[in-house]
Amino acid sequence: MSLSISELQEIHDFASKLSRRAGHYLRGDRARSQTQILPTKEKLNSVDLVTAVDEGVEKLIRDAISTKFPDHAFIGEESYSAGEEKRFLLKDGPTWIVDPIDGTVNMIHMFPMTAISIGFCINSIPTVGVVFAPFLGGHGTLYSAINHPEGGAWMSEYGATGPSTNLPTASPPPPLPKDAPKGCLFFGEWGKDRRDSPESNLNKKSTNFINMATEIGGRGGKGGMVHGIRSLGSSTMDMVFVAAGQGDIMFEAGCWEWDVCAAQAILLQTGGIVVDSNPPPNISDDDPIPMANLGGRRRVFYVLYLAIRACSIDEDGRTPRTQQEALVRAVWKRTERFDYERPM
Repeated sequence: MSLSISELQEIHDFASKLSRRAGHYLRGDRARSQTQILPTKEKLNSVDLVTAVDEGVEKLIRDAISTKFPDHAFIGEESYSAGEEKRFLLKDGPTWIVDPIDGTVNMIHMFPMTAISIGFCINSIPTVGVVFAPFLGGHGTLYSAINHPEGGAWMSEYGATGPSTNLPTASPPPPLPKDAPKGCLFFGEWGKDRRDSPESNLNKKSTNFINMATEIGGRGGKGGMVHGIRSLGSSTMDMVFVAAGQGDIMFEAGCWEWDVCAAQAILLQTGGIVVDSNPPPNISDDDPIPMANLGGRRRVFYVLYLAIRACSIDEDGRTPRTQQEALVRAVWKRTERFDYERPM
């Protein structure tokens, strides 16, 4: 199934307005709660939280979509988490994938890295992405894209009178650092898995962060000497900043499709790539790297994501894809394999 660019534009504009409406709802609720402790419920553990406003925002979005597009499927974090069916639910038909609040812990602490993420897939490919950060900027910041040859990617501050900014923010995007990951800005999250054991995913993430930060030659040759490591508490915002060219690498494990669908559409439209953060078994230096954005539900949405920003030809004449794939291999060599699973 395919949709025309005019149909995708209609979906984009609808989702953009809906995200701002949801953001207005969220800002109002947060303002009313500033003098109170926001009531929360634990899902997996004390860092995996849901509030009544998460559920309220998802209902607002879902009701609006079902009214406007009654034949479209809907996958939302809170309704999925509350249900008993945990298999992979994405089909090839028109499907909305929504995280009403990515960064609930941030919102509770009034840290502004909170996002409303509204993604739209067709043929299991992230095709329209809208991410609204309601507490970033004076009245919120909107990132959006139509992942299509005639589409585009944009950023705008809510209430701004000027035109939207095209993404990436630098045009053309600069080449990747020559000795990347040295010189890169690296985004990664600690995640919800907090088990204390040598082989836990938390311990592996800690090892990865140290490897990436360590001087070249350190850690048995795994030192990456990145410029810095950022953990924003929102995988959505991590990937959006990489899409915008404000970071180079996003490395994540334990995410779900609602965490990345909208941001992935934005990243792909800007020229970035997404692969599995676990390297394929027995891949050689000469083997092609499977791209998550080539299609296939398991490959587009799993729980492991390594995203690299867009770039332009470097001084050695290397193409953007050559640079991106070289950086993917360099990150794989410096990071641990994860053991996340989900029902398929």
